[in-house]
Amino acid sequence: MAGRTSPQPRVARSVERLADALSLALLGAVAIIAALTFRHYGLGWDDYTHAEYGGLLLRLYGSGFTDQRALSFVNLYAYGGGFDMLAALVAKVLPFDLFETRRLVGAAAGIAGLFIVWRIARRLGGPLAGLLALALLMTCPLYYGHMFINPKDAPFAVAMALLALGLVRAFNAYPTPSIATIALVGIGFGLSFGARVMGALAVIPAAASLGVILAVEARTDAHDALRRAGRFVLRLLPALLIAYAVMAVVWPWSVVSPLNPLRALFYFSHFFEKPWQELFDGTILEVTDMPRRYVPTLLFFKVPEVFSVLGLAGALGALAATANAAVPVERRAALLFLAVSALFPIAYAVLTRPAGYNGVRHFVFVLAPFAVLGGLAGAWLIARAMRVSQIGAAAVAVLIVAGLVEPTVAIFSLHPYEYTYFNALAGGVKGADGRHMLDYWGLATKEAAQGLRAKLAAADEQPSPGRRWRVAVCGPQRSAQVGLGRDFVTQWQPQDADFALSLGAFYCAKIDAPVLVEIAREGVVLARVYDIRGREIPTLLTQPPP
Repeated sequence: MAGRTSPQPRVARSVERLADALSLALLGAVAIIAALTFRHYGLGWDDYTHAEYGGLLLRLYGSGFTDQRALSFVNLYAYGGGFDMLAALVAKVLPFDLFETRRLVGAAAGIAGLFIVWRIARRLGGPLAGLLALALLMTCPLYYGHMFINPKDAPFAVAMALLALGLVRAFNAYPTPSIATIALVGIGFGLSFGARVMGALAVIPAAASLGVILAVEARTDAHDALRRAGRFVLRLLPALLIAYAVMAVVWPWSVVSPLNPLRALFYFSHFFEKPWQELFDGTILEVTDMPRRYVPTLLFFKVPEVFSVLGLAGALGALAATANAAVPVERRAALLFLAVSALFPIAYAVLTRPAGYNGVRHFVFVLAPFAVLGGLAGAWLIARAMRVSQIGAAAVAVLIVAGLVEPTVAIFSLHPYEYTYFNALAGGVKGADGRHMLDYWGLATKEAAQGLRAKLAAADEQPSPGRRWRVAVCGPQRSAQVGLGRDFVTQWQPQDADFALSLGAFYCAKIDAPVLVEIAREGVVLARVYDIRGREIPTLLTQPPP
């Protein structure tokens, strides 16, 4: 018996190899599905404007900074335009139209985010943790849906995940992170802050983690602890220079004046538009008057249950590990960074009550650290069960996989409106209908427009000579125009219109007219097209606009 290898290490190594192989297979599967489906996604309220911004940024650089319209374009100059600029540039190369290219670039960025989350979890918890973190995030419809459609928050979430990877590596190598790690921190910080000034939030968990290391090491030798902390900070200073350079490229307005980032921070610290109303928990409220529970409630309902359970367990475990002297201090710092990254933005929203609108798209960036923490928690549970028996470990793994089935099925059944997902605790999309905003970006406009075109073509109907079909739209009009094409004219008011294209949102009235097209998922209507020819329709709205 002396020379034989215990079966436990052999099993562990096999599990690790299998976990890595499955992770790569899952990433490949998502890439293939994205390549096959990216054209299915419609346009939202802001897509057209963001596409214009990307083009203006390219003209800024292409003109040698003489064409400066991008530096004052609506309010987008106060945001970074890295994604919009990249999509506009890629559209010049690929054989797709601009809006299809934007969806493809968004998918690529989202897959990069999945890869980053896998790497963070694998670094901290091994291949199984990496696999579970990847599986949690890729089967989260809130993340999966937004990575195709969201030009602001999804790229920001990926940039914050990249910064998290850099800082986790930095704390792991404390106090002398490598040059590659320093560069990673700089690029991540530059991209995140250059996308949204909320990137500054990363300073909070980073400072908390550094404080833990300093406090622990000071118990042994305060002077040496300060010296090592100083060395760490000095070592990371070049990252700030890299970050500034990256920020300058993706957000040129930020460097036109040294105070512009502060101006943007002040601008976004107050609600900057005329308030409108949205639906939350069955009540129509002004977006500036949402209750403190807005963010935690919607995250609780829009994230799959297995994601929430493992993510919160991982966060609590990370906080507990911070106080555990048996855990190496560098690991404690990395775990605390992830826990604070996930929890602090939600707590801050509860305390400060910012304007709440468009669901929780502004908080998509907390999904990455939660997924990592969930992967660590799941791997820990399986490892603990393995100490008892392989059957117990397999049972835990089966339970986790079972929890991933429902959101995976929902991704397919809701496609291409995955972001409208609500979990079983909310009664699914059907239960959330009439209580919360679903297709708040109006993506169903595209499918409804295509349905109208197909309906008219099948009936061989043509407008009068010298006239185009007129379509009144309750929803994003630019998006409807792109979907309808040149043979149609869109307008806000129903008077003199032939058809009405209305979202299934609370502010669009149900019209007493024949329904030509109905777009629905899981029994919930997302959009309709009505034939209103010869009818007197006073308005498409349920109430006057604010």
